Amino acid sequence: MAMLATAVAAAHNQPRTAFMTLGTMGGPVPDGHRSQPANAIVHNATTYLVDTGDGTVEQMARAGLRLSAVRAIFLSHLHVDHIGGLAAILGLRNQTEVRDVLTIYGPPGTRELVAGLVASLQPSAKAGYGIPGKSWTPPENIVSVIELQDGETIRVDDMKVSVAQNTHYDFAPGSLEDRNYKSFALRFDLTERSIAYTGDTGPSPAVERLALGADLLVSEMIDIDATLDRVAHTSPNMPASVKATMVHHLTTHHLTPEEVGALAARAKVKALAVTHIAGGMPDAARTRAYSAAIAKTFAGPVTIANDLDRF
Repeated sequence: MAMLATAVAAAHNQPRTAFMTLGTMGGPVPDGHRSQPANAIVHNATTYLVDTGDGTVEQMARAGLRLSAVRAIFLSHLHVDHIGGLAAILGLRNQTEVRDVLTIYGPPGTRELVAGLVASLQPSAKAGYGIPGKSWTPPENIVSVIELQDGETIRVDDMKVSVAQNTHYDFAPGSLEDRNYKSFALRFDLTERSIAYTGDTGPSPAVERLALGADLLVSEMIDIDATLDRVAHTSPNMPASVKATMVHHLTTHHLTPEEVGALAARAKVKALAVTHIAGGMPDAARTRAYSAAIAKTFAGPVTIANDLDRF
């Protein structure tokens, strides 16, 4: 009876809103241990996905999340490692006749992305299960897109969602590339807690301002040395010019453990969860080293997240 009472009390104390790291691997190279970047906000039995890397549907099943319960999707940016699972989400909802309209929020280009996915679903939707006159719902009827802009704040159900352009891209402000391609950090404010999500970013005062005082900061992180070792192993014949571009991207558009700690400290967040672990599956020693590096500047609780962790 005492154990039952303890379990009931623990369940009662669980926050109504949970952030789940469905996939915590950084970058486009599969490693067989972690799924690609994907997250879920679970609020009052409703699921909101935040990025949808390859494997999202399988990870949702492992987490006990129903595909039909997904109310909306938020995309931080359109690199394939963050959106590779979107086709399966749309297609499998269509195949299982989920007719609720799914709204996808994302940066400029999201409308073009979703239009391409919807076009790719037409043959299967028209054939349905092969029964004459029994096509599935036209896929374009069950999805809508809202493209976000830097500095915008919107309401989605009872959440306030705030948007800040981060430094994952370094296109010149106001340039054609900057207007057409953006990478966002997102903040989700609910009644009982606030959650800031960096997306993929380098150091960014805008992200610090967005995350200020959040109950939970979910931050990306890169291990530069381990990531470059993986690149050398998986692409040993990479041309020097391509490698130079890659190095610039990795060292400028992502956060080292020290930079993650500085971000969390300056934003004065209450807790930190680190995801998007670029460089392959860390062993216990590397995980301790990451935490120690972050703790040099951030004194709050730190978790190096694994797939299916719940915060």
